[in-house]
Amino acid sequence: MKAFRLDELEAERAANDGAYLQFLRERNMSVGLYALNAGESDPQQPHRQDEVYMVVSGRASITVGMETTEVARGSVVYVPAGVPHKFHHISEDLRVLVVFSPPER
Repeated sequence: MKAFRLDELEAERAANDGAYLQFLRERNMSVGLYALNAGESDPQQPHRQDEVYMVVSGRASITVGMETTEVARGSVVYVPAGVPHKFHHISEDLRVLVVFSPPER
């Protein structure tokens, strides 16, 4: 079993000065913690993997393809591989669990 604590993952991510911390990588998936602070821009480009975002904390909007929705704690969003997507209008520091399948390269 592998078990993680969000507060420890957030501390590790912050210590490494990065917006993204991959903390699990297996044959069929990878999982990371993504952080964007209020007012920041999301620099993402489309990925070659399917993704699922689960918002742990914060508030923002996300646009996936041509659709936009507001997200907050507890929101789950699926993004198909290759589809443009970005978080925007980040009004509260955003912390998101990201699951890639297959694993992000």
